[in-house]
Amino acid sequence: MKILVAVDGSDNALRAVRYAAKISAQFDTPPPLLLLYADPPLMRSVAVSLGAKEVERYHAENARHALSKARAALKRAKVEFNERSAVGDPAAIIAKFARSEQCDMAVMGSHGRSALKSLLLGSVTSKVITAGVLPVLVVR
Repeated sequence: MKILVAVDGSDNALRAVRYAAKISAQFDTPPPLLLLYADPPLMRSVAVSLGAKEVERYHAENARHALSKARAALKRAKVEFNERSAVGDPAAIIAKFARSEQCDMAVMGSHGRSALKSLLLGSVTSKVITAGVLPVLVVR
């Protein structure tokens, strides 16, 4: 079994990380966790203005920030994990990694928006669930 944990640096994502660690600890042989941060791309005009090197630095800094608390929580819990980051539509990136890494489930945090707000603003968690790639455990 392999568990994908999508993080975005929020407190909601950190709760999901902690819950995934708790789930992992219940197995005789704890399954490995894959931490994944998907950074939305910059608008093309902004990326062109900044230049390739600055855009790369921007995304690397976002990933460092988003993964740091999750990494620390899993190290404290003594849970085996790997981490990845990618740039693109977060829901598409999560679904792609879930397939390519043959993950059995995803654990994701939810911001707890109402159905209407999620519909209007979009929800990465909702999109991953809708993609139907794997079971998704939503932590609030």
